[in-house]
Formats: sequence, structure tokens, C-alpha cells
Amino acid sequence: MARIIGSLSTSHVPAIGRAVAQGLQDDDYWRPFFQAWPPVQRWLAEEKPDVAVVFYNDHGLNFFLDKMPTFAVGAAAEYRNADEGWGIPQVPPFQGHPALSWHLIEQLVAEDFDITSCQEMLVDHAVTNPLQLMYPSQQWGVKIVPVCINTVQFPLPSAKRCWALGEAVGRAIRSWGGDEKVVVLGSGGLSHQLDGERAGFINRDFDLAFIDSLANDPQWATRFNTHQLVEKAGTQGVELLMWLAARAALGGGAQKLYSSYHIPISNTASGVLVMGAGC
Repeated sequence: MARIIGSLSTSHVPAIGRAVAQGLQDDDYWRPFFQAWPPVQRWLAEEKPDVAVVFYNDHGLNFFLDKMPTFAVGAAAEYRNADEGWGIPQVPPFQGHPALSWHLIEQLVAEDFDITSCQEMLVDHAVTNPLQLMYPSQQWGVKIVPVCINTVQFPLPSAKRCWALGEAVGRAIRSWGGDEKVVVLGSGGLSHQLDGERAGFINRDFDLAFIDSLANDPQWATRFNTHQLVEKAGTQGVELLMWLAARAALGGGAQKLYSSYHIPISNTASGVLVMGAGC
């Protein structure tokens, strides 16, 4: 049976990809962010996962406002990125795992989740940036299964629903008949708002409380409705739903192995959290 080794949650702002492309990792502005990653890369080198199930939100590259599924799962053999208008160079394509993807889709539908299945799918910076932070050589060490959650077009799924999705994904992974080692990736957040009267909004206290809760009180964020989460984390900060789903997939007994928090990068609070799966 497949085994979940742990989860990795991280920010994904487009400027990260541009900084990597321009070799700015040791620049004064970027150094505090990038210096958090060697421990994560060592953990991946030790654990050697075969597959990354990636919870992320699309920003208009694959889905746009006229067609925005609440939950979508990629079932492609290969995933590529394309020009998003941010000046981020394209990276080598990612290999998919169609058999595992279809298993997840079938299991999720059996648990009454309405899933959009995507046999072709472009992936944007929410996938490419975390993966190139995980594997700086861009020699991808994992196949990927993208699980897209809408955090762009209201109405958004609630934190409770995203927690339930993560739990269901975890069950589906563990019921897969293969022997793959799986890392669950939550890509997004933390607090930020890019437009409107609160443009530039960052809530450090809430971010740190949320990170702490994933280890000590994992369902804490499910107490808030969508409007409360927007108030506390910002319009785009609701991307923390990806962290929540990734944590839910681990099940009980998960432990925090490593975390980092830094503000700001590109007017965004950035964080990294690695958790090991329980028994």
C-alpha cells in the first residue's frame, strides 16, 4: 500500500520564480526566505518520496473566472507551465501519475465530492515554485498529482469542506495498492491581500497561530467561516486552505519537524512547514 511520509506547506508568490531565474537567492532581500529551504531539501533527500500530491489554487492559467471548479484533480501523464505574465521562465515538465490520479478521483467521487477530472492540465506558479524550491536542480524527484482548490472566485469552499477533502485524499492515498512513498504539498498563503483598501495587509499573529495550530489543534481554522478567514488573512490569504487540506491528509499523530516564517516577500507573509506523518 502507498505510504504518506509527511506534508510540506509553503508560500508560492510569483516573485519567487523570478528570483530563482535571476539567481537572487543570496540577495539581501531574498536571503531570509531561501535560507529556510536547505533543511527541507535534506528531509526530501532522506525520505525520497516518489509522488507529491499537490493541493494548490490556479490563478487563471488553467481555469478562469468563466469556468472555475471548486475542486479539480489532474489525471494527465505530464504537466507543463506557460507564460502567466509575471516574467517567470518555464520549467521542465512534471511527470504525472495517471493511475493514482484516477484512483483519487474515483475514491473522492465515492465519498460524495464533486470533482472536475482533468486529463489535460496546465500548472502555474502555485505548482512550479514550490517544486523548484524542493528540487533546485529542476530534476524533479517526484511524480505529481495536482489537486486544485478554488480560492479565487466566490463562493469558496469552507475550511471545514477543505479539511474533509484533505482527509478523503489521505484515505484514498493509503488505499492505493502501489508501494509509493507520498509527500502531500500544500501550496499557498500565508496572509496577504493584493488589492482593495487593505492592499499590503499582513497578519503575523494570525499566521503564527495558524502554523502552530496545525501541530497542536489541527482543526482550529475550521472554526472560521470564509468571510472571517478573509478578514483575518486577507483576500488572497485564504490560500491557507491548501495548508489545511495537506494537514488533514496526514491524519492523526502527525508531528511538526520544521517551520520557518518571514515577512515580507512581495507584500506577502511567507512560511514553510514540514510535518511527519503519524503511525
